Amino acid sequence: MKSNNHQKDSSEKLILDRILSGSGSPTRPVSKLMVLLLLLVSATYVVYTLKLISSSRACHAEPFSAVVRRLNDIVNSSQPLILFQSNQTAVIKSHNSSPPPPPPPLKTELRHVVFGIAASARLWKQRKEYIKLWYKPNQMRGYVWLEKPVKKLDQENETNLPPVKISADTSKFPYKNKQGHRSAIRISRIVTETLKLGLEDVRWFVMGDDDTVFVAENLIRVLRKYDHNQMYYIGSLSESHLQNIYFSYGMAYGGGGFAVSYPLAVALSKMQDRCIKRYPALYGSDDRMQACMAELGVPLTKELGFHQYDVYGNLFGLLAAHPVAPLVTLHHLDVVEPIFPNMTRVDALKRLQVPAMVDSAGLMQQSICYDKRRKWTVSVSWGYAVQIFRGVFSAREMEMPSRTFLNWYLHH
Repeated sequence: MKSNNHQKDSSEKLILDRILSGSGSPTRPVSKLMVLLLLLVSATYVVYTLKLISSSRACHAEPFSAVVRRLNDIVNSSQPLILFQSNQTAVIKSHNSSPPPPPPPLKTELRHVVFGIAASARLWKQRKEYIKLWYKPNQMRGYVWLEKPVKKLDQENETNLPPVKISADTSKFPYKNKQGHRSAIRISRIVTETLKLGLEDVRWFVMGDDDTVFVAENLIRVLRKYDHNQMYYIGSLSESHLQNIYFSYGMAYGGGGFAVSYPLAVALSKMQDRCIKRYPALYGSDDRMQACMAELGVPLTKELGFHQYDVYGNLFGLLAAHPVAPLVTLHHLDVVEPIFPNMTRVDALKRLQVPAMVDSAGLMQQSICYDKRRKWTVSVSWGYAVQIFRGVFSAREMEMPSRTFLNWYLHH
């Protein structure tokens, strides 16, 4: 029994010695390596943990969920969120907060318009009375352009007129039209000469003759429809079909007045003198102006309220059937009868100013209505005339002007 026990103890001792001496099966070195690796990782983790604990400090930042809630509140409002991090400030703006819109552009007013009035020294004494009817020195800017100086007969009344300028010499320009007058060249350059005066805050240059009467409020209503920063050439044709055939259906007649935007006036000034030299055979100033506009590629923008009135006789038929458009100008007032009977031309125009002060926008515009019981047709030209016709006439018939006027060419 003792021998068996002794053998058993000896075999156990032998196994233990082999383990300690590293001898035995081939898997034992791998196990030893895994134990050492585990001990190394554990030691690293313990050291890192102790270092993190020793260097930690109190943190008073909001929880992430609280920051998210604040951001949501800011997105739904216009308040900016200010975050403090590393002594730097970052401002996060809501997507709803945007820079304030730019102020709307100022509407065109009379102060943005400069009038260029073509006048003759020979006719200045009588024609200036027309200018006094509509020109307001305290509200408007403009110049009368003459070919030579004139005497100021009444200094007090002259204050109601625009300043007088003398046009530049145009003798260097050729003129070959036998039926016209070379003053047309001088008049065609008025827009350019007015531009060169260097006035500030100008949007439009408006041309007219000394016998042109403007309804200034309606002029502004028309100009407000257009962007003054673009190139515009605004006016109207003649009421005479023959005039339009002889000259152009794309030309603004100067006596009826026309408007040129500032950018177009600048472009015109750079080429007009060369342009005028290319058209020595043209008759007047307005066809020379239109020729240069054609070279610049700017077409006429037609507005029905500019009136050339190339007619003789009585304007009643034309005025009583005025289209539904603001009345801007009247022209050739020296060659037609007074627009109201039994008074002078100037007094008749003064009378027209009374309804113009009440409602200038509707001045002269025709309205048509009917009395069914009496079978009457009524035509009202606001501020000017009321006509009652027995019978029922179509609107098309009523819009056709009565022939109270004479053909322009019967007198030429």
